[in-house]
Amino acid sequence: NCPTYAAATLWINNEHWEGVPFILKCGKALNEQQTEIRVQFQHVPGNVFKNAPRNELVIRVQPNEAVYMKMTNKLPGLSMDTVISELDLTYQRRFSDLKIPDAYEALILDVLKGDHSNFVRDDELDAAWKIFTPILHKIDNEKLKPDPYAYGSRGPAKIDEFIASYGFKRPSETYNWPGRHSFGIIQLGIAIHYSLFAI
Repeated sequence: NCPTYAAATLWINNEHWEGVPFILKCGKALNEQQTEIRVQFQHVPGNVFKNAPRNELVIRVQPNEAVYMKMTNKLPGLSMDTVISELDLTYQRRFSDLKIPDAYEALILDVLKGDHSNFVRDDELDAAWKIFTPILHKIDNEKLKPDPYAYGSRGPAKIDEFIASYGFKRPSETYNWPGRHSFGIIQLGIAIHYSLFAI
């Protein structure tokens, strides 16, 4: 009954980000191991392609560092069919002549140089604990049971419903990013809504 997956939705309290949910998910023993930021754009009013997947900006932190824009395009020609394509900056492809260090290699070098810029600051850590400590106490005090999920899956079945409740739409079309090798998903979420899951 040990929670190994969490999902939460966070909000930034200012005019610029008003109404924009930040859905965070993280888990162990998932089908893929990756860290990424995914920004999903809403459909524009009057969109002729009603059922087309939403455009997304993806920033892949690890593995295979990349920044790519996933877009739905009309296929050339007279049909009204669409296809998902991308604008892709994959570091290994673009900078193939350079040695790109692993994340831990770069951090160890920062330690040796005395550079703290890539480490979590004390105030960040305090803010994170202020958010999650009440949730951890609630889990312990109320003996909440995590929802199980299969080893090697994308996580608990309820997670799709959770993220959909905030307007995220998972595309029904299959899409394979050309720079894909091996991934997983790291995200986490909170607001007043939260969910617990376990393998």
